[in-house]
Amino acid sequence: MGKAKLHSARGLAVSTLEIIKNGAYSNLQLNAAIQHSKLEERDVHLFTTIVYGVIQHRLTLEYWLKPFVKQPQKMQPWVRELLYTALFQMKYLDKVPNHAIFDESIEIAKARGHEGQRRFVTGVLHQIDRDGVPDFNTIKDPTERLSIETSLPVWMLEELTKEVGLAKAESIARSINNAPAQSARVNRAVSDIENATDQLIADGFEVQQSPVAPDGLLLNGGFVAGSAAFANGTVTLQDESAMLVAPAMQITDPSMKVLDACAAPGGKTTQIATYLDHDLGGQVDAFDIHEHKVQLIRNNAERLFVRDRVFATAMDARLLGDKYENEVFDRALIDAPCSGFGLLRRKPEIRYEKTLQDSQNLQKIQLALLDSVAPLVKIGGLLTYSTCTILRLENDDVVNTFLAKHPEYELETTFTENNLKADRDTKTLTIYPDDFNSDGFFIASLKRVK
Repeated sequence: MGKAKLHSARGLAVSTLEIIKNGAYSNLQLNAAIQHSKLEERDVHLFTTIVYGVIQHRLTLEYWLKPFVKQPQKMQPWVRELLYTALFQMKYLDKVPNHAIFDESIEIAKARGHEGQRRFVTGVLHQIDRDGVPDFNTIKDPTERLSIETSLPVWMLEELTKEVGLAKAESIARSINNAPAQSARVNRAVSDIENATDQLIADGFEVQQSPVAPDGLLLNGGFVAGSAAFANGTVTLQDESAMLVAPAMQITDPSMKVLDACAAPGGKTTQIATYLDHDLGGQVDAFDIHEHKVQLIRNNAERLFVRDRVFATAMDARLLGDKYENEVFDRALIDAPCSGFGLLRRKPEIRYEKTLQDSQNLQKIQLALLDSVAPLVKIGGLLTYSTCTILRLENDDVVNTFLAKHPEYELETTFTENNLKADRDTKTLTIYPDDFNSDGFFIASLKRVK
């Protein structure tokens, strides 16, 4: 029985968390673990909940565990992760009784370690049960208290507070540990909202139209990538916020030439392609610096039936000026490499890895990309700049620096079909994770005027 516990949902969660703590991406590691496991669907759900939950609440769990471990430096990494999984279940999962959590955690300790480690785990869990975890209210500093409560680093909260005020920063922080909605984009190249909705209902999903993106559907009741509608190219996986970029580019003529400078894995490229008609000369030239990622763009274009109008190439977008004459494209997109802080629901671990310095370094790359692509857009054309982060340093600051250097460009109000955040006082559009419970995102529309 003991060794079998290591392959249970809880045992697998401990080993997966160890790997993620050593630098693996949570979504990739989770998928790999599920594929190689023999877990039933209900256990897959528990496994996923525990892994994401521990990563999301790591600072909170550290704070709660601290008083019960006298020599934390001597604790093996797997013991720490095991105790975090137990604490997470005790505090965040209503339907799991403490005795079940204790019994299985102790069995995992017994199977994984020696007798001393089993006794240690048993002792810590029972003491937590007797004494209770420390109260957040004992933390005097309000920013530190919010950091521990929401498991967001202090520097990030300070930066957000500086940019959007304390109340909004707190609202964002409290929203990012909610589970992400499951959304899919309807592939307009082969279907429409009504047809895709009917197919997904037939596949067993509950379906709602997205309030954010006109091509978006919100889904409950299954795994979209395993559905018939996904297999036949009717829908593809994409967050609602990311679906706003292609419509914002206002591709009004199917014969337009479009550049997607940082395109992999091709979600936005394939959406752009749905507005174009190859027979009329419309095409999107898509680039990524890595050849293996370019293949992902081609595969996605093939799967979604837009391969005839997508031309994908491996190249550093900062060198595109060497490849093209000036004023070639009607529209251009730079979906820039960024810190990804808008994706904290899907990649919760990045909050502990990235620093403000990373954002400062990324800003230089973002500006270099804009400088490279700016001459390639026709006069009257649009250059769209987007990121999946919510820090001003990589968003409005980049746009303002670019405009100061490029008087041939003017900022236009970012278009959305659903007129999102109509009362905002900026022409750019920043979607925060608490606005619509979607990913955080930024879009700026730059029009070439001379």
